Order: sequence, then C-alpha cells, then structure tokens
Amino acid sequence: MNILTKFSWRSLALKTIALAAISSLACSSNAQKSQISQNTQANYRLVPVVKGLENPWSVAWLPDRTMLVTERPGRVRIVRNGVLDPTPIGGVPAVFASGQGGLMDISIHPQFAKNRLVYLTYSHGTDTANRTRLARAVFDGKNLKNLQVIFEVNPVKPGSQHFGSRITWLPDNTLLLAIGDGGNPPLQIEGKLPRFQAQNRRSDLGKVLRLKDDGSIPPDNPFVKAANTDPAIWSYGHRNIQGMTFDPVTKRIWATEHGSSGGDELNLLQKGKNYGWPLATNSKEYGSGREISPNTSLPGLEDPKLVWTPAIAPSGLTAYNGKRFPQWQKNLFAGGLVEQAVRRIELDANGKVLNQEPIAIGARVRDVRQGPDELLYILTDESNGQLIRLEPAKS
Repeated sequence: MNILTKFSWRSLALKTIALAAISSLACSSNAQKSQISQNTQANYRLVPVVKGLENPWSVAWLPDRTMLVTERPGRVRIVRNGVLDPTPIGGVPAVFASGQGGLMDISIHPQFAKNRLVYLTYSHGTDTANRTRLARAVFDGKNLKNLQVIFEVNPVKPGSQHFGSRITWLPDNTLLLAIGDGGNPPLQIEGKLPRFQAQNRRSDLGKVLRLKDDGSIPPDNPFVKAANTDPAIWSYGHRNIQGMTFDPVTKRIWATEHGSSGGDELNLLQKGKNYGWPLATNSKEYGSGREISPNTSLPGLEDPKLVWTPAIAPSGLTAYNGKRFPQWQKNLFAGGLVEQAVRRIELDANGKVLNQEPIAIGARVRDVRQGPDELLYILTDESNGQLIRLEPAKS
C-alpha cells in the first residue's frame, strides 16, 4: 500500500502548527479557551485514494459507496473502489468559475435510494452580477437528469468571493444552506460594503438558510412571520461559512467560518440566532490590520465557541461518530486551507471545547468527511488535488 505519511515524521511540523494555534486562542474574549495537544492519540496514517482532481470542493457517497466529487471548474467525478472514472458526469449545469466561485457542494438526498436526487451548489452569473444557486437532479449512474434550480440567492453581487455554499441535512429532511456575505472591500452591494448584508434580514447573504427538499420555505422557520425579513433565514450574522455539519448523536449543528485576517470561528448554530458579523468580531481589515469592530462580543449576539488567529481558513467540517477511531468519537474535524491541516476538536458533553489537535496534511484542505466505512476522508484544494483517507495505522 502506498502510504502518504505516518505520525512519526510529522512531529516537527505539528509542533510548529501547535505553537501558532496557541496564540490563536488568546485573542477571543468570550470564546472558550482550549489547550493544544500534541497528537498523543495519533496512531493513524494518511493514504492517497485518488489524485488528479482539479480543485475538488466536496465529496458525497451513494448507498453503494460510490463517491461523487465536485471540481470547482464545473465537473462532478465518480470514484468507484478507489478508481477515478476518467469521464465526468454529464448534465452538470454551467457555472461561473472565477475566484472562489464555481461548482461547490454536493449532497445526496436522505432518501436517495428511492428518488435518486443529488443536490449541488454553484455560482451563476457574471463578474458584475452573480449569485449562489441550489439545484437538484436525478442521477442515473452516468448523468444528471431533470435538473431544477430550486433556490437562488438574492440579492445578486459583484466579484467572485464569499459564496459559502455548504449543504447540511436535518432529521426532518429539510436542509441548511450556508451563504457568504458577498465579498471583501472595496466591493459594494446596494451601496454598502458586502459585510453589512449579514445583518440585513431582507437579504440571503451572510446567512444560514433552511429549506424544504424542493427549495420551498418550512412553515416553522424562525422568521416566517417577521416583517421585512427573508423567511428562509435560520441564522444570520455570518461572514463566510464553508464548514457545516449536523451531529446525529448530540443533535447539534456546527459551523466553521472564515474571518478577515484572523478571527476564524467555530460556531454552534441555533435557530434564529445572530452570530455578530460584522458588529462583533475578532477579525481585522486585510492589509491595514485595523479593527473591523471595537467589539468582540455584544449582548444579544452569539459568541463563537472557538476563535483562530492567525487564520486557519476553515473549510469542511464533520462530527465523528464511528468505531474505527473510538478515542475520537464525538470529536469535530475541521479542515484548514491556509494551515494545510485538519483540526481535531474535542468537546465535552455540553459542547464546550476542551482540546484541539492539528493533523498536518501538507496541502490546502477543502473538505473533510466521515465515510460510510467510518474512516475520515480529506479533499485537497489544488490544481492536482487529492482525495486522502485517514485510517488507523494498523488497518
């Protein structure tokens, strides 16, 4: 077996990452502080499954364990038994593939065995007017058919930043859709910096939205009856969530979101809550380092459970509940693009962060998932990206 790496040669790199991570915890006012462990439980290895993926963004499994992987330029690839099919899936919609935009998340309907429905998020439009779309289609094994755009974000925005785009299913077969705030200065949306869209409850930008599986609005959403408010909103005050997961054991919804020049966050998502951006944040302005807000916490706003400064650029998040790593059960695993690592985050029964541990990958981590085999899978966001399996050293 071609083993990419083992813990024995990563020790030095992990010490460096850990030292940087310690400083990241000191910046948070009310976020829980954590200790950094040094891979005391890390009896694992990283095994490359597939190479040659172009900027892969997300992975999902069919009931037969076939993997579907999105590539940001606009392709969906099939991986069967560890082999990448050279022919991409047909019927994928055209995407606005620029900057951070393109084909992003992929998710399988909870009743896929009956309805064969696959869900995609992607950016659509032009450099001056674009938006995130949510579409679904029937997958026949080779092609997507009967594609429907079931939701598109309003308002449109310029530029190619902050699309968010993670999909998470809830037990009632509704889904959560994370949408970024629209971009960085000097871009403007409706005459203001994009960040202010996160507090604008008429806008989809900077929100987590809750939808039925056909894109319609559930009647028990928190703001269905509120005036001048988008009824799709589940939570708001977000900058750019690119990691989101529902833990079926604890019933908690977790999300990681990018800060600006630091101030990355781990948040516990709750119905109707305001997560503060940009009113309260540990983020700074790019370049100048100026404060975006004098406040890191305010009454009525939800504080993050964890803050990372310097930034790790979090993307991809999963709650581990498998048996292959019993010592890691109920831990979160968060990918890091800039850090080029996966953070293992240990929680107590109340969701308080106890420890975190960086697992060095050596490439930009776009997604991390628990597979049906109860192992962890990692996508690296590169022009020659990889799908990597994290497994016990004695597997």
